[in-house]
Amino acid sequence: MNGRRWLILAAAAVAVVQIGFLVSMIAGRAAVLRSGQEVVLQVEPVDPRDLLRGDYVTLAYNISRLPVGLFPDRQEEGAQGEGGRTVFVRLKAGEDGVFRPVAARFGQRPEPAAAEGEVDMRGATRSRWSASTQFVSVRYGIERFYVPEGEGREIESDLRERAFRMKVAVGRDGAAQIKSFHDGETMLYAEPLY
Repeated sequence: MNGRRWLILAAAAVAVVQIGFLVSMIAGRAAVLRSGQEVVLQVEPVDPRDLLRGDYVTLAYNISRLPVGLFPDRQEEGAQGEGGRTVFVRLKAGEDGVFRPVAARFGQRPEPAAAEGEVDMRGATRSRWSASTQFVSVRYGIERFYVPEGEGREIESDLRERAFRMKVAVGRDGAAQIKSFHDGETMLYAEPLY
């Protein structure tokens, strides 16, 4: 009986740890959506079914390919670089309200600190680069947008015809979460907080 009691207590402890982990993931995402700095990005089409979550649209943004000139420390990195490295990209709103990259840095935020109207978004390089590379591809974890079933293909075809925008919340650590998807001024979808 004593061994059985320990087994039940161990199973309960494992369940509590697993539930706590899931709650922390959800709470972290909700915290960014609730209090993160909002930025607007121009959406570029780049497919569309995930067996577990349904239809999705694969997206690229106006900040997905960065000119190497935005990286002042690139020369210090040597002639070649590995994909998967952390990148911080400084974004600033243009006159049209769309945020554009103005600086980038590997591993740490660009200097000096972000001014009013600027935000540093964290991403990761997608591929190797060399001294002849002109653009660095960056992923931010917001490249998939899930939509109601059956609407993924229609949205992808519309992306090629007109401009769409995505509102994204950026946390203090630079992590990004999709907030809402817009066709001009019309909001098509909003992500729920939880």
